[in-house]
Amino acid sequence: MNRVLLTAKGAAALQAELKNLKSVERPKVIQAIAEARSHGDLSENAEYDAAKEQQGFIEGRIKELEGNLGVAEVIDPSKLNAQGKVVFGALVKLYDEQADTEVSYQIVGDLEADIAKGQISLSSPIGRALIGKYEGDEFTFEAPSGERAYEILAVSYDS
Repeated sequence: MNRVLLTAKGAAALQAELKNLKSVERPKVIQAIAEARSHGDLSENAEYDAAKEQQGFIEGRIKELEGNLGVAEVIDPSKLNAQGKVVFGALVKLYDEQADTEVSYQIVGDLEADIAKGQISLSSPIGRALIGKYEGDEFTFEAPSGERAYEILAVSYDS
């Protein structure tokens, strides 16, 4: 299995999700299955079917999280001695030349990427283009919408 890179916050969030699935959601769905069974004939029992489907989803997600967390490598960028270089976990403030705006992103692993939260995947086109660059560097990369140009305004390593 490939390495799974996570920030400390990302690992904590996945561990919290796993704990919730095991201690809250799993018992809840087991109770729902038991209640649906008590209603009699299971062949036409929509509640039972829905609860079993939900149980399958929960068990699948638990297995996925346990597998990923089992091989996860948690990286704290503040301890990397990156000296201004964009590395995994870095917070990067960029100037978008086409849109004439500033944007900020954190470089994270695939499992924690969420563009709405300003977290971009290391394996995304912009993530790959940023790695190894320094504050003040200008770069272009090929985005799905076409070529984009940015300038790196600041790099920080808050975890």
